[in-house]
Amino acid sequence: MKDLTSRVSCNIMGRYCYPIIIQTTMLKDFFLGFIKIHILYHASKEPIYGVWIQEELGRHGYQLSPGTLYPTLHRLERDGYLERQSRVVAGKVRNYYAITEKGRGALNEAGDKIQELVTEVIEER
Repeated sequence: MKDLTSRVSCNIMGRYCYPIIIQTTMLKDFFLGFIKIHILYHASKEPIYGVWIQEELGRHGYQLSPGTLYPTLHRLERDGYLERQSRVVAGKVRNYYAITEKGRGALNEAGDKIQELVTEVIEER
């Protein structure tokens, strides 16, 4: 398996850079983490459902397909950060997700880390 952190030659003034695919993968990983924090935050305020959180995330610039969003919700539920409750709305079953104590703990810890990161990266420039 290739070492993904190795440098490759680029045509930018003979400088070395990381391949674009690695940068893209790294950013996707960062953004998925941000998305999970958004989901936990909103689920801590009130139960959420897929279409609503998809639209809310869109307001923040995240364009998620259902093929990304729903597995993320299911994973957060499976791992104990969210709990699901099915309700019938307009004759259709809608799954609502609420934060669990484990999810609240993770959200609080993430908030501490975010504050530290903002202070270091943004405010100390």
